[in-house]
Amino acid sequence: MDQFKRLEELNRLAEEAGGKARIERQHKAGKLTARERVHVLLDEGSFVETDKFVVHQCTDFGMEKRKIPGDGVVTGYGTIDGRLVFVFSQDFTVFGGSLSGAYAKKICKIMDLAAKVGAPVIGLNDSGGARIQEGVVSLAGYADIFLRNTLCSGVIPQISAIMGPCAGGAVYSPAITDFIFMVEGTSYMFVTGPDVIKTVTHEEVTKEELGGARTHASVSGVAHFTAPNDYECLMQIRRLISYLPSNNAEDPPVQETDDDPWRENEELDRLIPEDPEKPYDIKDLIITVVDRDSFMEVHADYAQNIVVGFARFNGRVVGIVANQPAVLAGCLDINASVKGARFVRFCDAFNIPIVTFVDVPGFLPGTEQEYGGIIRHGAKLLYAFCEATVPKITIITRKAYGGAYDVMSSKHIRGDVNLAYPTAEIAVMGPEGAVNIIFRNEIQEAEDPEATRQKLVAQYRETFANPWKAAELGYVDEVIRPSLTRVRIIQSLEMLKDKRDENPPKKHGNIPL
Repeated sequence: MDQFKRLEELNRLAEEAGGKARIERQHKAGKLTARERVHVLLDEGSFVETDKFVVHQCTDFGMEKRKIPGDGVVTGYGTIDGRLVFVFSQDFTVFGGSLSGAYAKKICKIMDLAAKVGAPVIGLNDSGGARIQEGVVSLAGYADIFLRNTLCSGVIPQISAIMGPCAGGAVYSPAITDFIFMVEGTSYMFVTGPDVIKTVTHEEVTKEELGGARTHASVSGVAHFTAPNDYECLMQIRRLISYLPSNNAEDPPVQETDDDPWRENEELDRLIPEDPEKPYDIKDLIITVVDRDSFMEVHADYAQNIVVGFARFNGRVVGIVANQPAVLAGCLDINASVKGARFVRFCDAFNIPIVTFVDVPGFLPGTEQEYGGIIRHGAKLLYAFCEATVPKITIITRKAYGGAYDVMSSKHIRGDVNLAYPTAEIAVMGPEGAVNIIFRNEIQEAEDPEATRQKLVAQYRETFANPWKAAELGYVDEVIRPSLTRVRIIQSLEMLKDKRDENPPKKHGNIPL
């Protein structure tokens, strides 16, 4: 009986964590505790905890007298919508959530199990960083986690939620994972904090300005999603999991839908403006053609000239990549190229078909872009589309000019089904620029240069700035009415569901990082 009492006492101590006062402080800061987060995230009653009684082994600085079962991180497994996931949740009430050698081993253990059984890993981060009292042991623990993050990349989905501080070396584990969520107002990430920055560069900046959720969602692009509080963040993670396969050997889950697969949308026939210089919102097209309420945008506040996210067509998951003519006219720049490339590579790694909507006048010109390496960064998006072997469906809605036409999942880089609207303009460059180059002398020598130029622009537009030439050459499989977009995509996905394609044998490619 004494052993049962001891078990109850150890359970009580582990669940009490840092004590009532620290738990109350956590709640006053608007944050859930580590255990509360796990129970909100997982299906009710499904959590199975591992290593609940583990304690640190440090004997320096009086640490041998300060041992709490669990040692600052809750680990285990459970289900989301009945599907197995592994989770670790850092506990800020225990030693400020700081990472020890024992704590790292707990995380590594569930990562190893997840890799063995092929299930996602979700990390809920809320930590003051390395446990200073353990010195290099703590640093070694981080490296052990980083290695597993890397080896699991492209094998099982890895999701990180930043729900408090995450600084120094601790940021690199989330950075290697597939998706990062941040909570507005209570979370932050940075390699070096405001005090160090002030000392070294004399810049004054707050934690929120430097590494808050809004900063990383809109400026750095480090965060893929933000949420107003812990609960909403965890609900977003549950939704994301519903689009993902458990591992790279599975297909994403199919959901039942009552949305008619043969639904035609006549309003789309009026979406693209007659004036090719007039913008429109590509999200209006995406939301209309996908299954009702199924679009989950990724990186919504970053590089808004390209839109990426998950959606479903007749219950099947796809990744959406789309130029956004409402922002920078849909031009590709450095940030958009990297954002798109990262998303395409994730979809390809996890067997998610890619649907690409193209309205791109080219790459953004300027010295800032050239000096920043647009050549190298633009090549990342090209590389990602070329490398991808999942089903690829491309719809050219309007402009597809120059090298950007090639990059955006064209037929020439293994696009499986390439469609175009009658409004499509497929050419080396826009009619205005092309005429100024081709007919420079004729325009200069004409009696009325402007009238001559406009006439030549009209002729060029008739010859090249349309889908007919590309269709004649087989570069576009079909020119369709926009109202038929949903139907054609669903037909294409059905046709491609058993697609098999592979790349030449190699250790790995050398993407232009």
